[in-house]
Amino acid sequence: MTLFRRRLDHPMLPYLFLIPACSILGMFVIYPALEAIMLSFTDFNMITSPSWVGLANYRALWRDPFFWSALRNTLLYLIVVVPALVLLPIFLALLVNRAIPGITLFRAALYLPAITSLVISGLIWKWVYEEKGILNYLLIASGITDNPVAFLTDPNNALFSVMAVTVWSGMGYYMVIYLAGLQSIPRHLYEVAEVEGVSAWQQTWHITIPLLRPSVAVVTVMSSISAMKVFEEVYVMTQGGPLDSSKTLVFYIYQSAFEDFEMGYASAIGVVLFAITLVFSLINLRILGRKG
Repeated sequence: MTLFRRRLDHPMLPYLFLIPACSILGMFVIYPALEAIMLSFTDFNMITSPSWVGLANYRALWRDPFFWSALRNTLLYLIVVVPALVLLPIFLALLVNRAIPGITLFRAALYLPAITSLVISGLIWKWVYEEKGILNYLLIASGITDNPVAFLTDPNNALFSVMAVTVWSGMGYYMVIYLAGLQSIPRHLYEVAEVEGVSAWQQTWHITIPLLRPSVAVVTVMSSISAMKVFEEVYVMTQGGPLDSSKTLVFYIYQSAFEDFEMGYASAIGVVLFAITLVFSLINLRILGRKG
């Protein structure tokens, strides 16, 4: 028994348990990432062997107007979607963090879009956004507009219409993260505040929000990464159109790799996207960590 305990206390034992997870991570994440970085310095069309071209793909990106358009759309996506996915789920979590009859069913209904396939969600919302769809019918019937709104066929509306679907599908998921954070806050803090006569709004502002900062940091980083790599909604609803107004970097990677068969060029776009996502994630963590 003593020998068995000594073996369990061996300092190398935790690393042995990490081997399976690290092997899977290395096989399906690290190795493909390194391979993509290497391909970004080559000219590769999946037919002939890759040929080394150095920084030619990156120089081509610098002169590519479609790349800059896709980058601009992706950054706009990030600026609009991330604040919505950080703030709106907080209100949903506060709403469902109550012990009232039927609240479990209400939570499940709010979480349902998060477990619905984005392809299915995109098809449903594409039908909703049609010029003769239900949304235009409601807008005309309520007198808000006299003519149908071109949600997906107007370059000024297409990207924002796709953003709304991303926010709708993600709110339930991030609500659950906030709900876990709310339920970990000690109840006695609110009881003391009530005894002191602190209003419900002041309790939310001075107790709930500060103690939710770790959850806010997680949601900010996760939603930023999701916004930077949005693809399914764009592919299903707009195909990057009209006039490339909703084309994002990930969709441009898909087009370059699987429509134009320029795997090296697509890898270079992927490397740039990875660098931008890493920078935004580090900035978010540093700012929120400093506030915490």
